[in-house]
Amino acid sequence: MKKLGRRLKAVIEAQNVYFTYPSGVEALRGVSLTIRDGEFVAIMGENGAGKTTLVKHFNGLLKPTKGRVLVDGTETTKVSVAALARKVGFVFQNPDHQLFCETVEDEIAFALKNFGFSEDIIEKRVTWALNLLGLSQYRKTSPFMLSGGERKRVALASVLAWDPKILILDEPTIGQDHGQKEKLRQFILQMNAQEKTVVVVTHDVEFVAECNPRVLLMRAGKIVADGEARKVLTNPEALEQASLVPPQIAQIFLNLSDIGFPREVIDLYEAREIILKAYRSRKP
Repeated sequence: MKKLGRRLKAVIEAQNVYFTYPSGVEALRGVSLTIRDGEFVAIMGENGAGKTTLVKHFNGLLKPTKGRVLVDGTETTKVSVAALARKVGFVFQNPDHQLFCETVEDEIAFALKNFGFSEDIIEKRVTWALNLLGLSQYRKTSPFMLSGGERKRVALASVLAWDPKILILDEPTIGQDHGQKEKLRQFILQMNAQEKTVVVVTHDVEFVAECNPRVLLMRAGKIVADGEARKVLTNPEALEQASLVPPQIAQIFLNLSDIGFPREVIDLYEAREIILKAYRSRKP
């Protein structure tokens, strides 16, 4: 019961949030949502829908023009970005926006030093993060000598090293091949199993279908759908509002629903079992 109680606690709350950039572009228009402790949430929508603008409010990089954002019960306008960063780890879409040290080791250690960790703890956390992300061989290498995918892993390692309670990943699958995406999926699920709150911003419907999180769809600065992945990703009308198409498995089963197959199928293994069952039960 204790674990259930933790998972029900709100760790991020947006209350009727509006945000307008200095250029006059209104990027968020009345967004309200609650993300609870230990949840895995995917925020999806077309470019310009407000996804990244929204999650930048979760670590205080942006402050609402109107409305409130609370992290762990504290309004973000009342605490510094540095204080929020201790709780909220943010990995940018472009890793080069957060990499600047001479070596991978220094990159991972940088935030730990700023947060006041002891040298002994820093050494242990750096080694742990390097091993976790498969970067040990690059410890003394410049991050700018690595591939784009490897730099993304360095950026992720530099955030994970200080063990934030909330992890935000902005378009983590861009530039990743299928194998790298699968490793990322397993890693995210592992973090979520350890009761970290994970928020992913992505266009990748296939990746989200394989992860099966809670899904928020955004359009023009508003949330237009919110629910389980299997319900949202099999709703063509909701996806169309967000300029997305259903995952391939969902498309197949939506087309088969007229002959009695279930509509809400996004998982490959579930799809296989349903088709095998139908095949075995067919009349000779």
